Amino acid sequence: MKKKQRANPWIVVYLAPITILFLVFFLFPLVFNAYTSLMRWTGSGTMKWNNFANYVRLLTDDTFFLSIRNNLIWALSQGFVQISFAALVALILARNPRGWKFLRTVYFLPNVISTVAIASVWVALYNPEYGPINAIIKLFGGTPRNWLGDTSTALFAIIAMTVIYIGYFMIIILASIMNIPKELYEAAQIDGASKVQQELLITIPMIRGTLVTAVTLAMAYGMRHFDTTYLMTGGGPAYATNTIGIALYQKMDALRYGDASAAGMILIALGAVVVSLIRAAMGKNDPMTESAQ
Repeated sequence: MKKKQRANPWIVVYLAPITILFLVFFLFPLVFNAYTSLMRWTGSGTMKWNNFANYVRLLTDDTFFLSIRNNLIWALSQGFVQISFAALVALILARNPRGWKFLRTVYFLPNVISTVAIASVWVALYNPEYGPINAIIKLFGGTPRNWLGDTSTALFAIIAMTVIYIGYFMIIILASIMNIPKELYEAAQIDGASKVQQELLITIPMIRGTLVTAVTLAMAYGMRHFDTTYLMTGGGPAYATNTIGIALYQKMDALRYGDASAAGMILIALGAVVVSLIRAAMGKNDPMTESAQ
């Protein structure tokens, strides 16, 4: 008991820096944002109490509901399509095929390249007049499209180019697979299990916790998506690719900081609900959670 009491002051010392940072850079901005969401404010000058008018204005705006829909599509695409690709590639590379180290580097390389550069490249690829994607379509007798200028294709064109960048999550999943004891595969092979059966019955159950974590992170990134879409379309055409992040930025640019704060609070609440539902649905019988207990 005495040792525990002597350790208490050191625990406070160790926790003090992160606690201060949490209070200053997360809790205070969150409370301030919630406060300004109830105000009419241009970013400077006096705030005027606006009650819940900012929220009512946003939630009765069809374009804002379109942004919410797009955010949900982004979250689902990142969480399930991108992670599925990342897991598949990680499973293949874990078998150490020829050149796997080179391929691992190639897949991860886009993560160290500027988002601005990648967006610029894809704007050129999607160009309706001289872009190589339309050139290939013409070559096979198809009809070229204005991928980023058509409301029916713009959102999915941006999502398609984003989900293929799997390097970050591939490395996480690959590292988890590498930690699985080789003896399990050797025993399964002796019992006559095929490689597909080994992956389904050994690898995937063993990395379930990592997959749940990867899906949660990817969906969180999808909910807060902003940069690529803003650089490629600015939220257009006709708000077809608008997200809550872009809507928030547009309202700040128009000096409607009360509306922007309300949009931010809606984004936080929506993100918390989506991530909580995913954790509740996929986190049951999570080996990582069970081992932690």
